[in-house]
This record gives sequence, C-alpha cells and structure tokens, in this order.
Amino acid sequence: MAEHSPKLDSKTLWGGKESPFQTSYGKLMMWFFLVSDALTFSGLLIAYGFTRHDATMVLAVESGHRMNQKGVVKWLIATIIGGAFFVGSQAWEWSHFIHGSEFGKIELSDGSQAIVKGHFGEIENFTVIESGMHHKKGAVIKEELLHEFQHAAANGKIKDGTIRLHDGSLAKINKAKDHEMKLIIKRDGSKNKVGDTPILGKAAEKIYYDAVYAGEKNRVIYGANLEQNEYGPQQYGQFFFFITGFHGFHVFSGVIINIIILLGVISGTYQKRGHYEMVEKTGLYWHFVDLVWVFVFTFFYLV
Repeated sequence: MAEHSPKLDSKTLWGGKESPFQTSYGKLMMWFFLVSDALTFSGLLIAYGFTRHDATMVLAVESGHRMNQKGVVKWLIATIIGGAFFVGSQAWEWSHFIHGSEFGKIELSDGSQAIVKGHFGEIENFTVIESGMHHKKGAVIKEELLHEFQHAAANGKIKDGTIRLHDGSLAKINKAKDHEMKLIIKRDGSKNKVGDTPILGKAAEKIYYDAVYAGEKNRVIYGANLEQNEYGPQQYGQFFFFITGFHGFHVFSGVIINIIILLGVISGTYQKRGHYEMVEKTGLYWHFVDLVWVFVFTFFYLV
C-alpha cells in the first residue's frame, strides 16, 4: 500500500506568521523585489546590447533579408573594421596595464604597501661608471631609460643612485626631481594602515626612494600580470586578464568569421542560395559577444 503524506500540525504549518525557512515576511518581499529589479535591468541591458550596433551588423542582416548583396558587403566591412578596432584597443590597454605607472607600487619598511601619485621627474640619462658587455665606462645612455629603470628597480638592481644595466654595466642615474609626490597606503603594515592620511612631500620622496634604492627585489611593483598587481589585489589582475582576454578572443574569432562570410558574400555564394541565413547566424554570435561586453565593462570598469 502506498503511504500517506505525514500530517503537519498547526505549529509546523506557515500560517502567515513565520516562513518554513525562518525568514521574515519583510525580508522575503525584499528578495522578491531585488530579483524582479535585477531581471528588469537585465532586460534593459539585453535590449541595449542588441541595439548598440544598429549601424553595422544589424544592417548587414537586414540587407541580407532584402537580398541586397552590396548592402551586406558594405555593412559587413564596417562590422569587421569596428571589431578590429576593438581588438586593437584592447591590446593597447593590456600593454599599458602590464607596464604600469611610472612610480609603481612600493613596499615600505614596515611591510605596508602604497601606491604613488604625483609627477615623475624625467630620467635624463644614465652615465656608465663601470663597463659591461656592451656599454663602456663614460658612455651616456639616452634610450629606453624608463623601461630600464623600472626593470632594474623591480629586480633590486638600483642602489644608492646607481643602476645595474642588463649588460652588467653600472651607471649613475641622472633624473629630474619629482613633484607633488603622494603615498597612499593600500596594505596594512606594523606602522602604516589603510585609511591613514596620505604621506606627502619630502617624507613621501624619502620613503619612496628608500624602497627603490634599497637594492631588494620586489620592493617596487610595476603593472600587473598573473603573479602581481600594482593596482590592487593579485586576484584582480588574474581575473582581468582571463575574462577580458577570453572576451577578446571571441571578438577576434568573430572578426575572422565575418571576413570568411564576407568573402562568401562577395563571391555570390549566398545570392545563389537565395538567402543570407549565414550572415544572420553570424550576427547572432556577434551580438552575443557584444552583449557579454556590456557586463564585462560594467564589472571591471564601472563597479
């Protein structure tokens, strides 16, 4: 025989006083409101994502519906140019994000970390005082100065105003004075804490160059990669590169697919078939990637 469902007494049943999940009526209604509001915003963002490129991929699909071969070619070319511009812009952003700021982030003597703001004094030249494999004593180096300076500082090869260059030579650093330097604590130490008043002026300069000229590796961090991040927590850099890179790969793939489809359109393949369904299917992929960027941009650049 089949068993009957167990009967629940009045204390166990929800009679409007308390929910089975021990959640108050007000809190439950707030969750309903938040979920519905989130769905509303999602709908708006989706609508925005699909209308964002009205002048490119959508018009290519529309031209295909009218069997307008020239129109499809024109708007596909515009879409490809736009996609290539996006990928190029992302590559430019990555290069600056990886190289970092001129000052970098420093570790203070108490173990705290601080980002550095201000006007970085221009490095005028390096004067070689000890010969190496390529540079002879007395030589004046005027090229790739900032890159050489940052690489040496990050690897603890700057000490007491001299720099050990990549060829083993030792050079004196000739650098203009910094202006309006400010240290903002971003990680607690034994003395300095997050939220403390920024360190300014000569005090900031002394602390900064004590770290740079200490001759210790990783006292200065420039830019971001999968192991370190000048701008914030290490995990942020990892997520940034992975997610934006994954999206960038999709955009790059979309550009390649659009080029292939464009060649088919130019050769008259879809005109002969009597429809441009491939253009429409490619458009669905392209708009999906576009929609994803709305959320990537929101989380990484606005939040």
